Amino acid sequence: MDEQSRHAIAAMDWSTLKDSIAACRACSLGNTRQNAVVGAGSPTGSWFFVGEAPGAEEDRRGEAFVGRGGQLLDAMLAAMSLSRTRDVYIANVLKCRPPNNRDPQGPEVQSCLPYLERQIALVQPRIVVAMGRFAAQSLLQTTTPIGQLRGRVWEYRGIPLVVTYHPAYLLRNPLDKRKVWEDLKLALSVYPKDSPRTDAMA
Repeated sequence: MDEQSRHAIAAMDWSTLKDSIAACRACSLGNTRQNAVVGAGSPTGSWFFVGEAPGAEEDRRGEAFVGRGGQLLDAMLAAMSLSRTRDVYIANVLKCRPPNNRDPQGPEVQSCLPYLERQIALVQPRIVVAMGRFAAQSLLQTTTPIGQLRGRVWEYRGIPLVVTYHPAYLLRNPLDKRKVWEDLKLALSVYPKDSPRTDAMA
């Protein structure tokens, strides 16, 4: 994606952003998807959860986190006393499903990242939770393994950011749910409950 396109995305409102994502052909995934997936939840949520890419069910329905991983995420949110419809906005780094659910590729991430960055700016969350290696590495601009990113508080443009495993990973590795709960408790402990939201990022 060229610099002019990045600047244009950085100035979009929600309606224009959604239309731009739906029409995007910046990478080859735009030709193989069924539906682009913008996000889900509350656009005024104080929590922003970031995943990696839509799966088959998300691609079919055009909604984020509606498959088995989404059900597990909803259970995680409930354990935190958070509501998807009231407290949380959820989006992926990629807006289109990679074929056969393969890992996102570098050019795809770079094409989609400006959309995610604008979503975070529009939501103005008080905390970001990055779920999975690609979400964490993309937002933090690092190649550090996720195991080394967990367990501490990072910062994304002045917003606290906590790294944890992706719900789809937990479906394959249920014994690691305890680790994720530790990450979520860390996020709850650093959530800036009393800090006022501002319009500085919009």
